[in-house]
Formats: sequence, C-alpha cells, structure tokens
Amino acid sequence: MRAYEIVYILDAALAQAAVDAKLETFHATLGGEITTVDHWGVRQLAYPIGKAKTGYYVIVQVAAEPTALPEFERLLKLDEETMRYLVVLNEGQPTSGASILADRPAPAAAESEDAVEGDDVEAGAEVADEENPGDEGDEDGGADEEGEDEGDEGGEEEEDAEEGDGPDDEAADSPPSSGPPPFTGARGRRRRHEGPPIVLLNYKDVATLSRFLTEQGKILPKRTTKVSARFQRQLGTAVKRARHLALLPYIKDHGV
Repeated sequence: MRAYEIVYILDAALAQAAVDAKLETFHATLGGEITTVDHWGVRQLAYPIGKAKTGYYVIVQVAAEPTALPEFERLLKLDEETMRYLVVLNEGQPTSGASILADRPAPAAAESEDAVEGDDVEAGAEVADEENPGDEGDEDGGADEEGEDEGDEGGEEEEDAEEGDGPDDEAADSPPSSGPPPFTGARGRRRRHEGPPIVLLNYKDVATLSRFLTEQGKILPKRTTKVSARFQRQLGTAVKRARHLALLPYIKDHGV
C-alpha cells in the first residue's frame, strides 16, 4: 500500500452530508485506509471551471493499493458533481495548505558565539605581546624613519585634498549596506526572498507560491529569486498542481 493525497473539487451546491455520502462511495471503490479528511468548504476558484466560479474543496489522505486507482478515477470522471480532482503521492505535506519551514537558530546563541570569538582574539593578542617584549623598541626606532617619509608625502596628500572628494571617497564615507546587493541583470531588480528555508513546499500553499510568481502569473527564474535548482523544480511542480486545482490562475487576465 502507498500513501496518497486526493483533492476533490465538488459542486458548491452540495451540503456537507451529501459530500460525506459521496466520499464514502468513492473510497469504497478505492479501498485502503483513510487517515485524514479535511473539508475546506466552499471557496472561490482562481478561474471559472465551466460556468462555476466556486467549488467545494475536500482534501483526503489515504493509504491504498496502486491497482485500485484506475477504477477509482473512472468513477470520478463519470460523476457529474465532481468538477475536478487530483491524486498525488503523499510526501508529508499537511492538508491545511501550509508549507513546512526550517527552524532558525536563536539570536542569543549567535551573539554568545561572537562574544567567545572576541575573547579568543584578545587573549591571543595578549600572549603575542608577552612573547615579543622587544618589539616595542623596534617600533620606536622606526618612528623617525616613518616621520621622514610622512614629510615627503605631505605635499602629495595636500594636492589630493585640493582636488576634491571623488566617487570613491563618497563610497568610503557612506555606511555599508546590510541588505543584498541590487540586481542589475536583464530581468530588473533583484527579488531575493528572505525568511526561513522551506523544507517542504506545499502545492496548496497559495501565499508562498505567489511570492515566486510575477504579476502576469509566470514563475520567476532562479537567477532572480536565488533559489537552488532542486527547489526550482519543486516550485514548478507545485505551481502546476495549484493551477490545475484552480488555486492559482494560469494568466493574470482570468476573470472570476
């Protein structure tokens, strides 16, 4: 037996009791063990399916034999009140439509590590001073030579000051930027997405998927979002499934 996740889009006019009776008929043909049934209820479709603009969403997680799927899907296609369905392998995504995010380390731990590194640097400097006590004399002796060099270079520094501050001087005086550098490619400005890493991208998570789409509904390239190739492939699969289930539109001009 394998774990599957099934998403039904039924007629919005059906009551929950009628939906439960219909699901019992479907699952009797499928067999197996039902683990989770989540009724999303009536939701507006991202684009019309036929003449319908709303649909009743139900997400079911079941463990069944693969040999029972052909007859199960044939029954779904014959049912007139089933607007659309999707059967996929259950990868552990929740039925609520949320993606699984990684936990970020606590900021206190990072600060403590920086403090320990700072103590190590100061301790190493003190040990170096104790091991080389004669270096101070050499530094004093070389001060005169450095003073002569400074005198020769004084005129050059004055000439540089009279010329005025250039672009390099302005960049040096400006505070360092804490954010990512601006994107200067052919696709426009960089649209890097900050936040916790996504461990498992849920194809029902419309809010997260929308962050990786343009205003026209196209998937942003990974050179713009700065994600890995593996995540980009998962993103493409998740967006296609969401579009099939009318959770996301195919194009921007889809009227509802």
